[in-house]
Amino acid sequence: MSTNPGSTNPGGGDFGRQDTKGPIVPKTAAEALRPEAGTPPPSKRSRASRSQVVVFLNFFLSVAILIVLASGAALYFGMQAFVEPGPSANGDTFMIKPNTGVQEIADQLERRSLISDARIFRLGVRATGNESALKAGEYAIKPRASMRDIMELFKSGKSVMYSLTIPEGLTVEQALQRVADQEALTGDMPATLPPEGSIATDTLRFTRGATRQQMIDKLVADQKKLVEDVWSHRAPDLPIANIDDFVTLASIVEKETGRSDERSRVAAVFLNRLAKGMRLQSDPTIIYGLFGGKGKPADRPIYQSDLDKQTPYNTYLIKGLPPTPIANPGRAALEAVANPSKTGDLYFVADGNGGHVFAATLEEHNQNVARYRTLQKKQADAAAKASGQTTAPAAPDGNAGDNVDSGENRDAGGDTAQ
Repeated sequence: MSTNPGSTNPGGGDFGRQDTKGPIVPKTAAEALRPEAGTPPPSKRSRASRSQVVVFLNFFLSVAILIVLASGAALYFGMQAFVEPGPSANGDTFMIKPNTGVQEIADQLERRSLISDARIFRLGVRATGNESALKAGEYAIKPRASMRDIMELFKSGKSVMYSLTIPEGLTVEQALQRVADQEALTGDMPATLPPEGSIATDTLRFTRGATRQQMIDKLVADQKKLVEDVWSHRAPDLPIANIDDFVTLASIVEKETGRSDERSRVAAVFLNRLAKGMRLQSDPTIIYGLFGGKGKPADRPIYQSDLDKQTPYNTYLIKGLPPTPIANPGRAALEAVANPSKTGDLYFVADGNGGHVFAATLEEHNQNVARYRTLQKKQADAAAKASGQTTAPAAPDGNAGDNVDSGENRDAGGDTAQ
């Protein structure tokens, strides 16, 4: 018998040992073979699971994931809005003044319905690193232009260009009136006019905001350069004293004909007359003496009596050239005077077809004048018949028959040589 009172094994082994003190309760075979229950879990949560740090980290991670997802969605839809066609169906011009910030530009674009959302435009410009790349100027925004298109346009600096055209033959006063009337220019006109003949006959391109004084300064500088260049390549035997007389004669040639195929021949007539000491007898000089830089009214013909009015510009009365140019000559007129045709012509008269016929002798010239007057009479009779009149109306002053070429391009030398 075992001496251990807590042993349940009469043979002294450990099989069937019970640690619980008390009376021995016999078990059936089924109960002995049934597995005993394991250790039950603790009834309370562990300290680690209850840690506030872990709870905060879990919350922070969840919020961060939501923020990333929301940011990604916002970025995606923002970029879609940045590149999709804009709301403006017609487009418009848009002016960026110097030192204007991106936020103000974006707000103005949205107010004018050129973009759908100022915030997206602003963020898109900043995200692409172009916040300081937008240039001042006036821009033509195309219909349905996207925010990216508008940003790229503002980066390019390709502003809207305006044109200022000064045609050949205008006086300085007439040319400067065009400068004054150009609404895209800024600033006042000069208090005094530049000298007659000193304005370039050209087309200038400029952006809105350029000043009128800048345009005038450029026109004057361009004409000075042109005149000096052509004068430096003149024929060596010209009967012209200086560059000022050169411009004066070129202005007369400019007003006498607009046809490129006869400018050098018209120039030759006047140069031949100067060389012989003959009066130039040019109608445009009479017009300038009567009306100055404002020019002759379109409905005002030249009368025979005008030829007798004493002015410093009446080349029917004065010898040589008038004191100043009578208009702004273009390159073609300047080159015609610098290198005229080699002819003996001393006269020309209108041919009735927009050009002139030339003559070296007074006899030939008078025949040309007679033919032209016959043509004038036929044209007047035809016009009178078409209007229901029996005869052509009487000419003003009773001498309009001498008004060769409608008062604009009278024959050099008139009806007789002087």
